[in-house]
Amino acid sequence: MTDEQMRTSLVRALSGAVRGEVEFDATARALMTMDASNYRRVPLGVVAPRDADDIAAALAVCRAHEVPVVPRGGGTSIAGQATGTGVVLDLTRHLRSIVELDAGARTAVVQPGVTLDDLRRAAAPHGLTFGPDPSTHSRCTLGGMIGNNSCGSHSVAWGTTADNVEALTVARYGGDTLRLGRGRWDGAPAGLRELADSHLALLRTGFPELPRRISGYALDALLPERGPDLARAFCGSEGTLGVVTEATVRLVEAPEARALAVLGYADESAAAEAAPGLLPYCPLTVEGMAADLVREPAGLPRGGAWLFVETGGATPAEARARAEQILRAADAVDATVVTDPAGQRALWRIREDASGTATRIRESPVDGAPGGTSEAWPGWEDCAVPPARLGPYLREFRALLTAHGLRGTPYGHFGDGCIHVRIDFDLLSGDGVARFRRFSEEMATLVVAHGGSLSGEHGDGQARAELLPRMYGDELVALFGRFKDLWDPDGGMNPGMLARPARLDENLRFDVLPKRPVDVTFGYPHDDGDFSAAVRRCVGVAKCRTAQPPGAGVMCPSFRATGEEEHSTRGRARLLHEMLASEVITDGWRSKEVRDALDLCLSCKGCRSDCPVGVDMATYKAEFLHHHYRRRLRPAAHYVMGRLPGWLRLAAPFAPVLNALARIRPLAALAKRLAGIAAERTIPVLAGETFTRWAAKRRRRGPVLLSGDRVVAVWPDTFTNHLSPEVGRAAVRVLEAAGRTAVYPGRGVCCGLTYVSTGQLGKARRVMRRTLDRMGPSLGDPLVVLEPSCAATLRTDLPELLPDDPRAAELAASVRTLAQYLEEYAPEWQPPRLDRPVAGQTHCHQHAVLGDAAERRLRDRAGLEGELAGGCCGLAGNFGFERGHWGVSVACAEEQLLPSVRSAEPGTDILADGFSCRTQLAQLAGVRSRHLAELLAEGLKGTDTHPIRPKSPRQHPSPYGD
Repeated sequence: MTDEQMRTSLVRALSGAVRGEVEFDATARALMTMDASNYRRVPLGVVAPRDADDIAAALAVCRAHEVPVVPRGGGTSIAGQATGTGVVLDLTRHLRSIVELDAGARTAVVQPGVTLDDLRRAAAPHGLTFGPDPSTHSRCTLGGMIGNNSCGSHSVAWGTTADNVEALTVARYGGDTLRLGRGRWDGAPAGLRELADSHLALLRTGFPELPRRISGYALDALLPERGPDLARAFCGSEGTLGVVTEATVRLVEAPEARALAVLGYADESAAAEAAPGLLPYCPLTVEGMAADLVREPAGLPRGGAWLFVETGGATPAEARARAEQILRAADAVDATVVTDPAGQRALWRIREDASGTATRIRESPVDGAPGGTSEAWPGWEDCAVPPARLGPYLREFRALLTAHGLRGTPYGHFGDGCIHVRIDFDLLSGDGVARFRRFSEEMATLVVAHGGSLSGEHGDGQARAELLPRMYGDELVALFGRFKDLWDPDGGMNPGMLARPARLDENLRFDVLPKRPVDVTFGYPHDDGDFSAAVRRCVGVAKCRTAQPPGAGVMCPSFRATGEEEHSTRGRARLLHEMLASEVITDGWRSKEVRDALDLCLSCKGCRSDCPVGVDMATYKAEFLHHHYRRRLRPAAHYVMGRLPGWLRLAAPFAPVLNALARIRPLAALAKRLAGIAAERTIPVLAGETFTRWAAKRRRRGPVLLSGDRVVAVWPDTFTNHLSPEVGRAAVRVLEAAGRTAVYPGRGVCCGLTYVSTGQLGKARRVMRRTLDRMGPSLGDPLVVLEPSCAATLRTDLPELLPDDPRAAELAASVRTLAQYLEEYAPEWQPPRLDRPVAGQTHCHQHAVLGDAAERRLRDRAGLEGELAGGCCGLAGNFGFERGHWGVSVACAEEQLLPSVRSAEPGTDILADGFSCRTQLAQLAGVRSRHLAELLAEGLKGTDTHPIRPKSPRQHPSPYGD
């Protein structure tokens, strides 16, 4: 039988046996080639079982066809154990139910695909929580936590996952089911008790005693004095023994109040040595982090490293008192106690994002040149030593890095002696991989010399299992193999992990990438112009897979709308990686798989700011579309909405007629069909008078006296100019009230946004160069851009598409929002006091590229109270107008924006600075929303809109034309 015949037979058998999805197409396989590790293995296919019966049926079919199986949760494993060459069981798609929660018994019964945060939300009303809490708590699953024996920051108080598992239901390769519990041998595979009884001495002496011993199989849980505890012995088995179909877990009482003591130390070694001394005070966490991992040090005390020590109590005062007791006991350089929940969340976010930010090591400036970043990778991510040995261990670890010419910044669970670190291994060259192996071997020796465990949290996987004999010795490792064989005699469960593992330098995910730079259009300045380097930024931490609203965050709206991996930032990055690899996806830039995945990317740029490693999928999408449609017919929407600035300039003189025609429903329906616009959409109304025409008429009233330091250019973006000129008029009035004279760049300037978003990058570059030419001597002067998406394009896409034109960087640096300009150049101006509530949304591009701190401060000064929603409105320029996007567009709006507006009190003003956001609110909710400039202008006294003549006697001609 040929390979293709075997594959067809397997697909047919699986499709007949399970009710869930059976997917063997290129997209499904490409999405599962990697987890959050350095490794890559291509599976045959993916099965998404609907229930435990489906799991058993799939395992039986795979055994009959001699095909290995890899159980997979959130895919955030760092050692490679969620990758495999057989059938991947995706347990996140359907098996997400909390079957039972017994608050009295403090237990919960869960399916393996339940995310940790879902369980914690269900337990919270009862004052309970699940103790272990990895930094990936918003997307990691209980099944994955059991497979890796995950821990998290609260393990000093509540232990590992194994410490909190009561019983497990497990399906073995072949489909038979076992029930594993505590204190009895019932459910054990045949021969397991005899194996344990015949090696009691080895089991009693072969395992180091430390809180974070995760490496290897937990055979010591089978000792008679410890149970035996079959459920505990199964935890940490990394999918090599069977598949958890249901788990009974223990819950712990959550403190009513928490406080966070943040202690600053000179460096991480000093922090590490201080950590054990804090344990007698019974903290909930003792987390450590060095300054290298902190993007913004706001809220942190002085120091080169910090300990985050959380305390709990029945009242805020009790929690604070315990935190202050720790402050008095700690010999810190500086310290603070944070009791505000929002402040605590902000600080914890810094710590939780470290697994991503650590992949970019900051380089110091040299000879006046700005410092950059270099890539760093997992591999020795989470070794653990006895907490009392952590300080000496870190010093020797630093010395070992130096000896190998490597760099890395430790962080992690100092109270448990567990250190995370990403190291700048060169995994692209043969010499670099050889050094990776040599370092790994010496590192294992160092950890063992300090009485430690090769893994203190994330498991061994392929990264460390080969080196387990250094930790346990050959006899105990051989026993691991026999233990595996009793559970899985056919060897079908996740082969190559733990027992008889693959080599640590095999299956590296970088091997398949192009050896030479890919010819691309964007400059990719943060990746040295290398598109492959940009794509491999994604290390799989999967923050983009967070299913619940992220507060002020944006990423990733399409995933939250569909729940599909291919519509997450990570999923798209994986598909681009496989496109470059040309093994699973073989048609390069012409790939339909990549095109279809990117089709639902809203280009919101949320990942640019919210992804811990700065993946910029909006740019990657534009790059892909540019190549995909090169010398090919494009979708109609690209010719219409992608070239909107040109069409609107042509339409402007005929606005009244065109608006009247658009109100005739058959004509509007025909126009939308021809233009590729969703039938559900209403065509926006064209302005009767454009913003630039209004500005020109004002200038003709008489000469305007100009003073260079009080003149500000207002950018006439396409949306403000042709569709909402009232925003521009309001902004001019506000600027004049602040004592500034508004002028306008030359005719025909355009940021190129619509060309970029549709991948018409050649046209975008021509438009941008023409704009730079027409700006003339005004380049570098402050430029107020009212439309956030246009401001973001000028700030980022312009210099990245024209990296060799210094004028592009100069113009990008001059861009300000209205609030930013007023704060920076007119700090003495006092806005009108409006004193009323507001709701609405911060534009996703503003959040991602420009920031909204100045807007927040301006709203506060104007008395506009209330928080704006995060997320994305779902219209996102051309996206929500395109045919086929209506459902996702509405789902995105329903996530945060529409609920926040519906729940607003009567009399609340709705704020939305972006034209897309205002249009979405009008079309989906019938709500009129306004730009901040409009509210401020409304509050100004009087109606005069003539410029305020500057007091300065210095005058010169305007450098701007029409």
